[in-house]
Amino acid sequence: MTDLSVLLQLPFVQSAAVAIIVLAVASAIVGTALALRGLEFLSDGLVHSVFPGVVIGFIAAGTDGVYVGAGIAALIATVALTIASARGIGSDATIAVVLAGAFSLGIVIVSRSVDYASGLEHLLFGQLLTVSSADIVAICVLGGTAVLLVLGTWKEQLLVSFDRKQAQASGMRVLAYELALNIAIALVVVAAARAVGNLLVLALLIVPVAVARLVTRRVWAIAVVSLLVSVGCGLVGLWAGLWLSLDAGIQASPSAVLVLVLVALYLVVVIVTGLTAFAAARRRGAAAAAGRAPASAAGVVS
Repeated sequence: MTDLSVLLQLPFVQSAAVAIIVLAVASAIVGTALALRGLEFLSDGLVHSVFPGVVIGFIAAGTDGVYVGAGIAALIATVALTIASARGIGSDATIAVVLAGAFSLGIVIVSRSVDYASGLEHLLFGQLLTVSSADIVAICVLGGTAVLLVLGTWKEQLLVSFDRKQAQASGMRVLAYELALNIAIALVVVAAARAVGNLLVLALLIVPVAVARLVTRRVWAIAVVSLLVSVGCGLVGLWAGLWLSLDAGIQASPSAVLVLVLVALYLVVVIVTGLTAFAAARRRGAAAAAGRAPASAAGVVS
């Protein structure tokens, strides 16, 4: 059985753990604002729009070019989707077209490279166990900037989320705050490009917050719970991925295992909260029936 304490002494595991923690914190905070605005599908379109830039950067300059390519693509996609949404043309159909087109373009470009299968796998699922100190610096800078953008505009983000018309009527520059949040989402996507991969970063942004919203309705509590879920599942997923490779002999992407851990927790919480709500409804029904019974009996006696 793989000992976690022994694994954590390995430099590459320590780097992976640091990357996961930083990405988890950034994803939880940005993901909370994202969920309050109902931008899950828009963020999906943004994630896939970044993919061609990731591919071009990888082909042009190897792993060192991933952040540059992803950053350029993220900037273009963020501005375009924000303006489209503000002008009322950012419908689900429009986003779906952008999503499919951009992702397909990325696959076509990567298919021109020499090692198509390996390159595509690394770009989609990341290389969590090969992150370098330079990657850690990039993740911290990008993720930290995303967190500062959201926390620095937190009150405005809440007002836009809960009452956009009131925010506009008060003279608030709603488009600027929408752009700030979309840029924060893009920064998290770019930060995770090397470690987690383009395909799986969406799970980090959405699933922890979805879990938190099942157990609490307070905004601050959602942010805290999603942060704990993101960090906890991230580390458990890292250990599980290493265990599968070292003890079970199953070569699995640690990033993919991390996402499976998140999804498994979500399903468990859905079942538990569903059963709890059902039991509470049964108790209320029984109490209401018990309250009616004495009244009915009294009417018969009289």
